[in-house]
Amino acid sequence: MKEYVFDANALVRYFRRTPGFATVENLFKQAKAGRAHLSISVVNLAEVICVLARYFGQEQTLRFIEIARRATEPDAVTESVAIDTSILRIRYKLSLADCFAAELAIRLGATLVTADPDFVKLGKQLKVMALPRHIA
Repeated sequence: MKEYVFDANALVRYFRRTPGFATVENLFKQAKAGRAHLSISVVNLAEVICVLARYFGQEQTLRFIEIARRATEPDAVTESVAIDTSILRIRYKLSLADCFAAELAIRLGATLVTADPDFVKLGKQLKVMALPRHIA
């Protein structure tokens, strides 16, 4: 089964139906069919909530999060995850939230689904499924 980790912008694009929506929708379908496993760091999930709430309000955003939770497995932050994430942050100068996504993808041997080009800094240690950079 293929493993994928969502960066926050992947779910934001899905729920806003902006470029990259169809790719994320396809991954949801694969997960439902048992051909893919989808994960997201709880830090990135919090980021999704904050961004979507600006567009849709809290109530609608929480409904969206329930939809996402049916297809994705949230990954909690432990002390060792926090340490590994911090090392990525120091080494690669990415945002802390981006480092949580990268750490999870590396740990799971998963492909990170993102529109953020900064992940190229991690080189071959991180597989990336790139979504379109422009968002309407």
